Amino acid sequence: MLGSSAVPIFNHAAQVHSPQLQGANFLNLLILDEDHAVREASREVAHSLGFSAHVAESAEQVQRMLDSHGIDAVLLDLHMSGGGNGLELLRAIKRHRPDTVVIVATGYGTVQSAVQAMKDGAYDFVAKPFSMEELRRLLVEVAAQLRVKTENRLRRETVKSRHGFANIVGHAPEMEKLYRIIAKAGQSTHPVLILGESGTGKEMVAKAIHSCGPLRNKPFIPVDCGSLVPTLIESELFGHVRGAFTGATNPKDGLLAIAEGGTVFLDEIGELPVDLQAKLLRAIQEKEIRPVGSVRQVPINVRILGATNRDLEQSVNEGTFRRDLYFRLNVLTLRIPPLRERRQDIPLLVAHILERIGRDAGVEKTISDEGLKALLSYDWPGNVRELENSLERACALSSASEIQLRDLPTHLSSAPASARERPSNGIVPIAELERRTIIDALAHVNGDKMMAARLLGIGKTTLYRKLKEYESQD
Repeated sequence: MLGSSAVPIFNHAAQVHSPQLQGANFLNLLILDEDHAVREASREVAHSLGFSAHVAESAEQVQRMLDSHGIDAVLLDLHMSGGGNGLELLRAIKRHRPDTVVIVATGYGTVQSAVQAMKDGAYDFVAKPFSMEELRRLLVEVAAQLRVKTENRLRRETVKSRHGFANIVGHAPEMEKLYRIIAKAGQSTHPVLILGESGTGKEMVAKAIHSCGPLRNKPFIPVDCGSLVPTLIESELFGHVRGAFTGATNPKDGLLAIAEGGTVFLDEIGELPVDLQAKLLRAIQEKEIRPVGSVRQVPINVRILGATNRDLEQSVNEGTFRRDLYFRLNVLTLRIPPLRERRQDIPLLVAHILERIGRDAGVEKTISDEGLKALLSYDWPGNVRELENSLERACALSSASEIQLRDLPTHLSSAPASARERPSNGIVPIAELERRTIIDALAHVNGDKMMAARLLGIGKTTLYRKLKEYESQD
């Protein structure tokens, strides 16, 4: 029986032959009990069924592990010494993580405490001391329920993903806030500065701003300032007259004029040369441009949306970005959260991407629980673009309808444990994770920078800039 410190740990040989449950693999169980013997015995039972089991001795440890380990289920002792309250902890878990399955153990209180725990959201309870078979039965039920929940959630989210805000997928609180700002920004014609890491979907947000406002029926023209040769950016934006430079055999209208009445989206605006920043500022303020080689001004009526993954305030202080242009663009600022800050959206994004891939291929595509756990554990320095590329690669390499962990890129499939169970004193800075991912990707493709950029889901200009930064740091 479990619940007394005199109870020995279960016989190890008896555990070796216990069959693991289908669906329990890669489920995380957290055990909170002040009795060491009970904790270890419960962990042995959970391991024998295929759970990844973790133990905690206090409510504070529970909170830390819930935040860092993606806990699916909790075995919670309602009796806590030192003034702790098991029922309060149960309520806190269900309030902040309602999908977490909680089994409560009680032996020190009354039947009323177990009844109250059930009312507060506990899945079931066991009375201490409890037997190995009793705990095993409950964990078998929990594993089955969690597997059904995962399958149903993916089906629901596949449907919900069809109804995202302007084709943007995500229902995390950070995204809901972003949608409200996009809706307000769409109703004006002021410049907007969109901030976000590479791969977060800055162009998609710009399109959403354009499409939900009064300019929706006018042109939307994106310009990648980071990919254009500096000598050509001016001609692209402002146009040129015949004979303005070698090869200019015909006049050409600039994109700021072509987009008359609409929107020009300047992606990676932080890459613009300083001399062109002055001309862009004049275009925004004066509503006119001067084509290269021309002596006359051309009036324009266009909205400017800018985006960057750089810290423009730092660029202003370093003198690489004009302060007056920064303030002119910064009338309204939107920040897109990186994927690691909205992990709850990953299953939704996965369902949305796999639905699209499956529709194009004519075959329904799903992902295994093991694969989904790996995706949830990864930090995604390349954000949504990297997730999309990883799934497209996995689907291309696998002929099966269900994507397995082995089908995912090596840096995802080879180290799920380290990602899920980082030691509390082994936190790695995000910048270092990004560096390692880029170096690993280059090694994976034998140094092919173009292929590495595609694999990571980032632009080649961003990759080259990152490599230069690493060289200067070494």
